[in-house]
Amino acid sequence: MLAVAAGVLTQATFGFGSAVIAMPLITLTMGLHVATPLVALAMLLTNVCIVLSDWRKIDWRATWRILLASTLGMPLGLLLILHAPAELAKGVLGVLLVSYGVYSLLPLRLPAVKSENWAYPFGFLGGVLGAAYNVNGPPVVIYAALRRWPPEQFRATLSGYFLPSGLIVVVGHGLSGLWTSQVWMLLLFSLPAVLLAIWLGGRWNRRLDPARFDIYIYLLVILMGLLMLVA
Repeated sequence: MLAVAAGVLTQATFGFGSAVIAMPLITLTMGLHVATPLVALAMLLTNVCIVLSDWRKIDWRATWRILLASTLGMPLGLLLILHAPAELAKGVLGVLLVSYGVYSLLPLRLPAVKSENWAYPFGFLGGVLGAAYNVNGPPVVIYAALRRWPPEQFRATLSGYFLPSGLIVVVGHGLSGLWTSQVWMLLLFSLPAVLLAIWLGGRWNRRLDPARFDIYIYLLVILMGLLMLVA
């Protein structure tokens, strides 16, 4: 319950990062076959709540571009599963994420991205990585960081992207037989903490200092990269 709530709190506060927090903790105690569908269901609920409450803050023009490009990138990701070594690809992505996060924390920073058309390459890369290695988040998070969105818009727009993609993942888990009675029992048991974490994360998000928000984002990006290197 605490691990799921911690992941939800991270997601509700920043718009991403739930798997970074929850997956390692739950996998150690329950195993991957329980952690994967449980976290996916909790995150789907989180994104539904964020989209319903903050849909006016979503950059819909960027969201549909990211979704379209992600869909186009998925076939290439499926090819990577068959032909590219998973460890090599994850290692390269991990190094890139850590390097980007460290670079962004230094006084030298990449210029802000103004054109919405940049959503296409980042979304395409997200679709490739999502289909191949179930890590569609990092490219989209980097794109959102480069757009310099304020915290509320950052969180809402990422949820607008993660909601449909997460729904596809959850349906796939159900069709694959991962929706066991244990998973549903754990989700129901965690539901009060999940709802509290969603409410608390929303309050924290609205109170975040935009200057410090960027620092938190880059630290989470570095954490994602490190986990990809050691996983």
